[in-house]
Formats: sequence, C-alpha cells, structure tokens
Amino acid sequence: MRKKKSLGQHFLIDMSVAEDTANAVSLEPPFGNQVVELGPGTGVLTQYLVERAGIDLLLIELDDRMPELLVRKFPSLENKILHQDFMKVSIENLPFDKFSLVGNFPYNISSQILFITIENRDRIHQMVGMFQKEVAKRICAPHGSKTYGILSVLAQAFFKTEYLFDVPAHSFAPPPKVVSGVIRLERRYDYDDRVDYKKLRRVVKTAFSQRRKKLSNALKEVPINWEALPADLPSLRPDNISLESYILLSNNILVES
Repeated sequence: MRKKKSLGQHFLIDMSVAEDTANAVSLEPPFGNQVVELGPGTGVLTQYLVERAGIDLLLIELDDRMPELLVRKFPSLENKILHQDFMKVSIENLPFDKFSLVGNFPYNISSQILFITIENRDRIHQMVGMFQKEVAKRICAPHGSKTYGILSVLAQAFFKTEYLFDVPAHSFAPPPKVVSGVIRLERRYDYDDRVDYKKLRRVVKTAFSQRRKKLSNALKEVPINWEALPADLPSLRPDNISLESYILLSNNILVES
C-alpha cells in the first residue's frame, strides 16, 4: 500500500519489532487491560496486541483507506475503530477511563503526541511509542546530558521513562532516513502534589530557549524569587538543572501584577 506523504507514513513491516512493541505494554496492575493504538495502519502491530489475552483494544486511524482493511483483518474490532485525527480527539470522550497509548507515531507529530499524553496524564497512564531515535533519547535523557531538554523535564515530572530498543530504517516501508526508537512511559505520582504543570512548562521552555546561558540570564523575564532558592542555582546552565530544581523554580515564580 502506498504511503500518504501528508500523514508522514512509514509502514512497519518487521514482525519482531511489532511483537516486541506489543509485549512491552504492561497489562499488570495498576495499568489494566485498556489500550488505545494510535495509527494502526495495516495492522502489523495490531495483530500482536489482539493476540494478548484479555486486552480491550481501541484503534484510532486517520487514513480513510484503513478502517475497512482493519475490520477485514480483525472482525472483533469492527466497533472499536475510530476514523479520527488523534490531534483533534477529545480524550475525555473516549470510552476508557484510564488506558495505555501505543503506536508507531508519525515523526512530524510525535512531540505533540507526547504533550497530549502529559496533559491527559490522569487518563493516559502508560505509553509505549515509537519515535525518531533522537526524540526518544531526548525524552529519556538524564540531566547533565547533551540531549536533556524540555521533553525530558516535562515527561519525567509525570512519567518514569525508559528507552527500550532501536528500530532500524529497514523495518519500515518505505524506509525513513533516520533510526527509530521505542520507549515506555509509566505514570509516576511522587511529584504530583508539588507540580503546577503550566508553571513548570513556562520555566522549562524559557530556560531551554537559551540553554547556553546561565539560568539567571535565561530566566530573566520570569519573576522568580531567587532568594528562596539554593545560592548556586542562578549560575548553572539549563541542562545541568535537575527535575527537582526545576520544580523548585516553578514553585517560586512570583505572582505577577
């Protein structure tokens, strides 16, 4: 089947990658058996999800050629396929209370999918996704590394992140020009009572927009009560700031008049 360039399609053809990705979705407590697959395409990954005992699967597919094909392959999913754009789906209207999100995510919207996951963390409590390797590594990067950035901090504030495995270009048709990587995000709650997501996002995005500057200069437009923070923090650069410190920074934004 020919890919639609407008949808950024690269169809997965490596069955071992599909099986490993499906098996990486934990169905153990607290995750449960409700799973949403985003962009199933021709159903290569879907077939391994369907094979897992007890899974309650919902598919979301934008390509209008696919729903009929998927119903033929998986008759049991006839009423479990939404022909919609995930970027426009109201998560609260999906039939699952809490679910795991899985898929081979289009490169051009993968970061947006991550942000949707973070913003809907009360519903999406696990993600197993295929990203461009560079993006996947960035999401999982520890502070102090060259790839540590906005995606790292915001994802790790609410999820335990784990890089699982590489996916070479020849695993797709047509092959992309980059290597992909599969990651797993599992919901964490230890920071929830101390994190204001909007404030944290403001601090992190502002800081990393000038990542080579000292924090005091990078955040000069953000009214922060520096006196309440560790004395060495203003002199550090954004990629050397831990998640814990970013939370402290966001909690010390002064109320603007």
